[in-house]
Amino acid sequence: MRSFRTLTSAVVSAALAAAALTAVAPAASAAPADGPERHWLGSQIAKHEHVRRAPVQPALTVTQTPGLDVSGWQGNVNWSSVAANGAKFAYVKATESTSYTNPYFAQQYNGSYNVGLIRGAYHFAVPNNSSGATQADYFVNHGGGWSADGRTLPGLLDMEWNPYGAACYGLSQTAMVSWILSFSDRYHARTGRYPAIYTSTSWWSQCTGNRGAFASTNPLMIANYSGTPGTMPYNWTYQTIWQWSDSGVFPGDQDYFNGDLSRLQVFARS
Repeated sequence: MRSFRTLTSAVVSAALAAAALTAVAPAASAAPADGPERHWLGSQIAKHEHVRRAPVQPALTVTQTPGLDVSGWQGNVNWSSVAANGAKFAYVKATESTSYTNPYFAQQYNGSYNVGLIRGAYHFAVPNNSSGATQADYFVNHGGGWSADGRTLPGLLDMEWNPYGAACYGLSQTAMVSWILSFSDRYHARTGRYPAIYTSTSWWSQCTGNRGAFASTNPLMIANYSGTPGTMPYNWTYQTIWQWSDSGVFPGDQDYFNGDLSRLQVFARS
């Protein structure tokens, strides 16, 4: 028979081991450290450009319209409050690569529409996983379509640094341009609209080498948190939407459409 001291020691050792396992084991519901839930519009741009937000809200002129963009990270959004605070449009993350759909997409996409906002969907691109055309199909099939109802923005292609590895996804600059063109052409074939493209000037310079004649077909959403839209990426002469901060009065990111509400309505229709 083992002594009382031996039994006590064994019990204490077992308890300590269990406590250690409990301390290091992640909660079952915790999101991955850098999974799709953390990849919102501009999440990687903020990291790479070492900026978080504009120091003050840029003055809103009569030729600008306020809006926002959200992802699954925001969860259920209080859209009535968003509308009461003056938002007129919203972009909602729908998909990433060909393996992720935003679990809050229906609440965010339909909820924004139900309070009168003009809304659209966006796709977080992962170009080394599959072709542009394949990801465009996945996007359209999971909420990223477009209709000429005056309330739906064209789909938005989110092009920013790779959260999973090599900055430009291991693609050459020429291959990156081809990938974007493949997505754009497939989206146009499926919906009748070319997608808008979201990016930053620094990403476009590094990962496309300032190539690609997209300005004539694809509206630009530019990310710049320094207080102005700044220099446009290659071939674009102006931005259609400016993401000026990653926080503010609205949930998610803060955006200005480059035009008044009537021009936003025209943009949605055509």
